[in-house]
Amino acid sequence: MEEQCLLFDESRFIDDTAEDYALVIGADEAGRGPLAGPVCASAVALPRDFPFEILNDSKKMTEKKRLLAEPVIKKKALAWAVCWATPKEIDEINILQASLLAMKRAFEKVRSQLAGLGLDADILLVDGNKTPQVDFPCRAIVKGDSKIPAIMAASILAKNARDRFMVCAASKWPEYGFEKHKGYPCPLHKEMLYKYGPCPIHRKTFKY
Repeated sequence: MEEQCLLFDESRFIDDTAEDYALVIGADEAGRGPLAGPVCASAVALPRDFPFEILNDSKKMTEKKRLLAEPVIKKKALAWAVCWATPKEIDEINILQASLLAMKRAFEKVRSQLAGLGLDADILLVDGNKTPQVDFPCRAIVKGDSKIPAIMAASILAKNARDRFMVCAASKWPEYGFEKHKGYPCPLHKEMLYKYGPCPIHRKTFKY
């Protein structure tokens, strides 16, 4: 299994139509704001007996809690996937479209995994206010990463995966301090950019 969806019947997490959905795929991304690195997206499907208490919006969790939750999500999820859009794709189609493309890739992997189990989801729920172009029922949920368990799980997987990528990038381009800021536009990152210029994983269409 690579990186997966949610059995969903708790209407308090979404709205009064939630009971219409037996199986939900949640998706979220990490890395829209940085000046460097890919954007990462995850899709997840969770069973009814998942320990939901370990979930939250990844931005509200400590790194330790995110890392502790990750193996539980990967072990207990019905299906999960982590996918990427590269800095080159970001420059070519813009960061919004690249984020939606990464979510589409993760969704398609999850749906394929579910099909292997003889299952299919009822809907794809994504964090934010835009939906990826999928031939499948899909809804965008503003602040979904603090409302929908499957989106919370996806946000955790995407955040952890992207952080690991940027730590690895730091070993190749140590002068930028990627392990500290993960590519976000903090003063240290901007200072190093002005000093050394962009490296191959910097987004060339972003304003430095």
